[in-house]
Amino acid sequence: MTDPDRLTRFVRTKFRGAGRQYAEAKRAFRDARHGALADLPTDEEGRARIVCRRHAEKRAVRVDEEGRPECFDADHPDCQGCVEDVRDATIETW
Repeated sequence: MTDPDRLTRFVRTKFRGAGRQYAEAKRAFRDARHGALADLPTDEEGRARIVCRRHAEKRAVRVDEEGRPECFDADHPDCQGCVEDVRDATIETW
């Protein structure tokens, strides 16, 4: 086997390993995010029971796969903080 063939095989092996590690990390992140969403208390209709940071009130809202409550306003800093809290599982609930 020539040196270029060995180098090519070595590089391919390393790239495959890196690809597997990336896929595993991505899967772990997705599972953790879904776990945090699953831990939110819900009402009888399946809506998350959270305390709205923007209006300081209890709300029962649907939360999407990205951790955004249905009342989310992307331009409001309190709403952005709320999404971060949902994803980190530190959102105040009732």
